[in-house]
Amino acid sequence: MSEPKPLIELRDVAKHYGKGGQVVRALDRIDLQIQDGGMVAIVGPSGSGKSTLLHLIGGMDRPTRGAVTVAGRSLRELSRSDLTRFRRETVGFVFQSFNLIPNLTAEENVLLPMEFAKIPKPEARRRAQVLLERVGLEPRRHHRPGELSGGEQQRVAIARALANNPSLVLADEPTGNLDSETGQAIYGLLHEVARERTVLVVTHAEPLARAADQVLHLKDGRLQDARAPSGPSSV
Repeated sequence: MSEPKPLIELRDVAKHYGKGGQVVRALDRIDLQIQDGGMVAIVGPSGSGKSTLLHLIGGMDRPTRGAVTVAGRSLRELSRSDLTRFRRETVGFVFQSFNLIPNLTAEENVLLPMEFAKIPKPEARRRAQVLLERVGLEPRRHHRPGELSGGEQQRVAIARALANNPSLVLADEPTGNLDSETGQAIYGLLHEVARERTVLVVTHAEPLARAADQVLHLKDGRLQDARAPSGPSSV
C-alpha cells in the first residue's frame, strides 16, 4: 500500500532578494514534506527565513527556484487568479498584527472571506456564529476591533481564518503582540484547530513550539532539521 501524499512539499526551494547590489538569500536549498493534520512549529532567529517560508507555502510569494506543492497543486503553475482562489479556499491566515478591518464588527470580519467566496448569506451567518462561539466571542460579535482586547482580536482573526473551512492554517507570530498568559491561550486554541486540519505556526517562543507535533528549525535560510519536540508540552 502506497504512502499518502504529503499535504505540503517543497523541492529545492530558494528565495533570493536583491538589496543594494547584493543578493540576500532568504531561503536556500529547502526540501521539505509535511503530512496532513497536526501542528508544525517553525522556529529560528530573526531573519532566518521563517515568514518567507510561510509566505511561499501560502501562495503569497513565489520562489526564485524550486517547486512548492500544496494539496496536490503546484503553485508555480497557477495563474494569479488561480492563486487568489487557492488562498481563499485552501489556506487560512493568522497574523501577528491581527489584520482586522477596524470599522467592521467581529461578525462582519468573519463574514468577509465568505462574501468573497460567494457563500450564501444565511449559511455564512450561521457559520460565523458557530465560529465565534467556538473561539468564545459570540457575545461580542457586534463589537469592533477597537472595543476588543488583543487576545479577543486574535480570536476573531482565528475564526476568520477558519471561515472558508481551509485544509491549512498559517499563523505568523500569532502571539507576538500578546502577553504570555494570553499568548498561551491563543496557542492552545490553535492546537485545538490542529486536531482537524494542518496548522503551521511561526514563533520565536520555544516553550510554545514544544506543544507542536513537529518543529522545523531554520537558520540563515536553511532547514536545520525537522523533528518531533522533546520535553513536556507547556500548553
